[in-house]
Amino acid sequence: QVQLVESGGGLVQAGGSLRLSCTASQSISSFNAMGWYRQAPGKQRELVARINNGGKSDYVDSVKGRFTISRDNAENTVYLQMHSLRPEDTAVYYCNALGIFSNYWGRGTQVTVSS
Repeated sequence: QVQLVESGGGLVQAGGSLRLSCTASQSISSFNAMGWYRQAPGKQRELVARINNGGKSDYVDSVKGRFTISRDNAENTVYLQMHSLRPEDTAVYYCNALGIFSNYWGRGTQVTVSS
């Protein structure tokens, strides 16, 4: 069983920055893609950003230009750098590892952006 451990969440004022980290218990190169999702109260979980093994990334429109996903294969870690945070970015952020026959989730880290 793969474990994904997120860290870096917290409380920040609007316009601030945070960097989330997700460290896997096995090589992230074994997965097709690593991603960050978020779920706000009363809303469905949504994909925020994803990066594949080739380094290609994609983002939900609402975070383009503000968030950057990156990966460090040597450290088995994926990052989500978030700038210009907005109150609507408030959510629990989850790390995801997607393989051909596998799909793993972390427990999530809370991000709260105050206005």
